[in-house]
Amino acid sequence: MILVVAEQREGKLNPASWEVIVAAQQIKEPEAKIKIALAGSAVGGFVDELAEAEVEEVLFLEDPALGTYTPDGFVQAFSELVEKERPDLVLFSHTYQTRDYAPALATHLGRVLISDCIAFKRQDEGLLFVRPMFQGKFVADIQAEGPSPQFVSFQIGSYHAEAVRRGANRAPTRSLRVTIDLSAVREQPETPFKEAKQAVDLTKADRIVAVGRGIKGQEHLPLAQKLAKALDAELAASRPICDAGWLPMDRQIGSSGQTVAPKMYLALGISGAIQHVVGMKGARTIVAINKDGDAPIFEISDYGIIGDLFEIVPALLSELGE
Repeated sequence: MILVVAEQREGKLNPASWEVIVAAQQIKEPEAKIKIALAGSAVGGFVDELAEAEVEEVLFLEDPALGTYTPDGFVQAFSELVEKERPDLVLFSHTYQTRDYAPALATHLGRVLISDCIAFKRQDEGLLFVRPMFQGKFVADIQAEGPSPQFVSFQIGSYHAEAVRRGANRAPTRSLRVTIDLSAVREQPETPFKEAKQAVDLTKADRIVAVGRGIKGQEHLPLAQKLAKALDAELAASRPICDAGWLPMDRQIGSSGQTVAPKMYLALGISGAIQHVVGMKGARTIVAINKDGDAPIFEISDYGIIGDLFEIVPALLSELGE
């Protein structure tokens, strides 16, 4: 059985939860089962939403002590859940919350966590999980050893939420009682960190126009902004553009920025350094414009245009205007 741990925060279900459900559905053998678990307080609405997926069951751990996230509380709750349900595999989305408590959960149960994976492979020796190494310069195939369950987290954007299989009927739901020892919860949660209001969440964008060194100067950014507006897209950039202060850091995509998986990613003058690629390779359709025909970005692009962006973008704007 595969157990998917969904995540909610401040009255919203994390969209990455659907991505990891897709991963579970693809990993699942025909005879295997998938269950989804969600912890919190007053999570009934989220449970009903998750029950639309083609899964065996949706479990909810609802307790006042879980109303506000604490790593100690979640480790207690999910440890008890895993011991009761005995899954073979436990899957998470690789969020900040997962990074906070999942390693402690795996350690508490005497297991290891294979984190930040981007894919899986099925071979004779069993499942292998693929994860980037050295800031994405290499990828490693990792096989977990030891008894089940194995704990694995998937990088956001590795799977598309739209690919989730929904059941003909709603999956049954079940409340599971867990015991939280409040004396063992060492943290006193403060108000969750919130980014400035002007910060943009590029992970929710359907279309992104991103600029790189090929834009040459800050004075040329309006050209890219005009194209983004015409495409109803968000404007983003590679790290050098943000480091130069031409765009705010919340617009940066890459290993030290945001990881995105839009329906379309249009790269203007971006060479395709691995640090940038790891942040956008999950895009459904990648279009690259670069005058260097040997630029690495073309290796992952669905469509590539070799040429001067200062000639091609105006032509695109003209066509879009028509």
